[in-house]
Amino acid sequence: MTLAAEERMRAAEEAVEQLRAGFAGFGVTLPSLRIDPLSAANGALPLIELGRCNLDTAMRIAAVLEETR
Repeated sequence: MTLAAEERMRAAEEAVEQLRAGFAGFGVTLPSLRIDPLSAANGALPLIELGRCNLDTAMRIAAVLEETR
């Protein structure tokens, strides 16, 4: 892995942790939140999977977004 690829992976890992902490602050947990392994494997800019969630979590996210608007 090149230095640039390593830096992108570190940035993606940091973004995932920031998202996890940010959502947790509102009582929201996205169990599938992670770096997409296929995008990370090819050396491109890694994609972040926000993942699937149940209806309760989706409604909670929508409410948080509405409140912060």
